[in-house]
Amino acid sequence: DVQLVESGGGSVQAGGSLRLSCTASAYTYSTRFRGWFRQAPGKEREGVATIYTGGEDTYYADSVKGRAIISQDNATNTVYLQLNTLKPEDTATYYCAAGTLHSLNSAHFDYWGQGTQVTVS
Repeated sequence: DVQLVESGGGSVQAGGSLRLSCTASAYTYSTRFRGWFRQAPGKEREGVATIYTGGEDTYYADSVKGRAIISQDNATNTVYLQLNTLKPEDTATYYCAAGTLHSLNSAHFDYWGQGTQVTVS
């Protein structure tokens, strides 16, 4: 099984920054697209950012454009999410995902991490 492990979450003040990391246990054809999603209590899971590991194409949700940067280190199967100018509405559990299609739709991702909490106040 491919396992994803997130880290880097925490509690920060509004306007601050965080850098999340997600390391995959292995690389396969089914994990060539990587993404970050988030879910707040009572809300649907939403896509935040995705990246194609075979290149540098990225997608961002409108809510984080200009404030988020997704990047990768393919040598370690690690994907990062830099979040800047954080807002209280960014508070959520953030999940790392991997799949076979490049989109912000969670249905296109097959592997998921356990989640890391981001709290902005």
